[in-house]
Amino acid sequence: MVIAAGVWLGWQALLQPMKERLPAPMAIRLAPGSAQVLARAAEAELQADRPENAAEVARASLERMPFNVRALRVLGLAEAREGRLSLADEILTLSGNWSLRDDPSHAWLIEYRLRRGDYGSSFAHADTLARRRMDMHPRLFNLFNAAALRDARSVPALVALLGRNPPWREAYINQLYRSEDGHRIAATLAIALKDTPAPFTTAELGVLYRQLMSRGWLPVMSQVRSTTNQPTRDSLLVNGGFDTQETPAPYAWRLHTGAGIIVELLPDDLREDTSLRAQYGSLALDPLAEQFLQLRPGQYRFRGEQRRESGKEGTGMNWAISCFESNQLLARTDLPATSGGWSRLDATFTVPASGCQAQWIRLMPAPGQRRTTVVGWYDRLAITPQP
Repeated sequence: MVIAAGVWLGWQALLQPMKERLPAPMAIRLAPGSAQVLARAAEAELQADRPENAAEVARASLERMPFNVRALRVLGLAEAREGRLSLADEILTLSGNWSLRDDPSHAWLIEYRLRRGDYGSSFAHADTLARRRMDMHPRLFNLFNAAALRDARSVPALVALLGRNPPWREAYINQLYRSEDGHRIAATLAIALKDTPAPFTTAELGVLYRQLMSRGWLPVMSQVRSTTNQPTRDSLLVNGGFDTQETPAPYAWRLHTGAGIIVELLPDDLREDTSLRAQYGSLALDPLAEQFLQLRPGQYRFRGEQRRESGKEGTGMNWAISCFESNQLLARTDLPATSGGWSRLDATFTVPASGCQAQWIRLMPAPGQRRTTVVGWYDRLAITPQP
């Protein structure tokens, strides 16, 4: 008896892989009572577009193994082929709940509930697939995008999903900028996610702002900034004290480097505050530092502190404020002619009512005609509106 039992168990172990590899009809003849074999046969019937047969064989499999997800899925898909969509929805929901890996069930539920306008449920099943199947990201992301562009009712469901910070969120946001209307979706999401547990990060906002800026969507940039308050709207010039605060580009200082150019934030030897130190040599012409501004039309005053560390007379550097669209110069300041201690810089300017929705403030070299190294320091810069 012991030997017979061992032979039987060995035969069963041999049957398992054979039942999966053999064609369904042969597998049924080999193991007609196997729930797994019946489930495979049901799949074959469905693939052959015989939904009635598929449903019958799937039920036979479920009688032997009630929690057979494979058979349950086939039964649900067969009912859908027969037009009994409500019943198919119930069956496939059960199948999806039993197994997060039942991709066909989740895929059918995504499409069916999307057509019914049940975006929350559709996106939840899409989330299940996106967490496991990176190869399906392009299709799922296109689904999110199409829904967001065609029906505003889908946006709250997408926001709720992204607000839980799923592992595929970064990949989804990044791909938005590769689609024609993705910038619009990204701006909408940045505004909608601001009060969720996972708002746009500083880096994500920086990418969004630069993308919008490159397209000239300046009013959208202003709206996103105003709503997210990053950076704060009351800071007309951000981080004029040159501390280490985190600010999304392009509203943050951009410090340039190049041949003979060194621009960095350092404690000044004369007073231990962190300041901007800019150095260039030879006949440099490119900006040393810059920041993007969005000043409304009106009168402004630009003030700060500066000092020259080195550089021959007739050379220097200056702050230039100009319109983003036309490069029209609005204001310019000059570095003191001689080296020494800290002194005030001060300039007033007017932002015109048209053609100047945004501006640049840039620190520009002024090398003159002499080859020399020029070093300047700046701190406590501010722009304030004037009555």
